[in-house]
Amino acid sequence: MSKLLVIDPTILRRLRELAKSERVECLLALCDLADGFGQPHVHSGLGIRKLGSKLFECRGNRDLRFIFQDRGGELFVSFLGSHDEIRTLLRRGSYR
Repeated sequence: MSKLLVIDPTILRRLRELAKSERVECLLALCDLADGFGQPHVHSGLGIRKLGSKLFECRGNRDLRFIFQDRGGELFVSFLGSHDEIRTLLRRGSYR
């Protein structure tokens, strides 16, 4: 069962700034996320990792990761950045 994907406008702006090939990879990952979340065998390809009670990260491409929240019927994508940027945010407590 597919969940509704809600993307923060700042993420959409960041995606537009990426090179076309990176943007395509990230958008395809988001499509896969919406269709595959909750199906562990599909998760493995996306690199979904639980960060908190309803907070997760997944691979956008080789260098970029998304942070998203499971809000029941929807997945809210709230951050796009490198693995190091995500680790820094988590250390600061920005996403707890």
